[in-house]
Amino acid sequence: MKKLFAVALLLASVAAAADPHPWPREKAEAWYRAQPWLVGSNYIPSNAINQLEMWQAETFDPRRIDQELGWAQDIGMNTMRVFLHDLLWQQDAAGFRKRIDAFLVIAHKHGIRPLFVLFDSCWDPNPQLGPQRAPRPGVHNSGWIKAPA
Repeated sequence: MKKLFAVALLLASVAAAADPHPWPREKAEAWYRAQPWLVGSNYIPSNAINQLEMWQAETFDPRRIDQELGWAQDIGMNTMRVFLHDLLWQQDAAGFRKRIDAFLVIAHKHGIRPLFVLFDSCWDPNPQLGPQRAPRPGVHNSGWIKAPA
């Protein structure tokens, strides 16, 4: 229950920061028409088995992310769906925010607009912080974990 509360609090803080004066419909539609066609994929660095390994301080790899988002840019991608996990927030909210900021700087450099995913009900229902297990050969997403935990 605490985890759901933390996620709800995060969402509420985002909503509270929203502009109290929404755009008129015409302005919103004009903005939308000016956006490029989105081309992308789910993104996880090639050396991470799941979203914990992507974002934990010990395994966050900005050089690899920069290289891989550069490849994505080179083939015409402009967005990536990127998964977050509530355990990272609980463990070290300030550090997690810094790593997200670093990721956003890299993504912007490559013209990539990330879409962050907060909820994922797939796979392992018992995620653990710290070193992640090795992949199981022949098993798709063998180390993926559900969030919130």
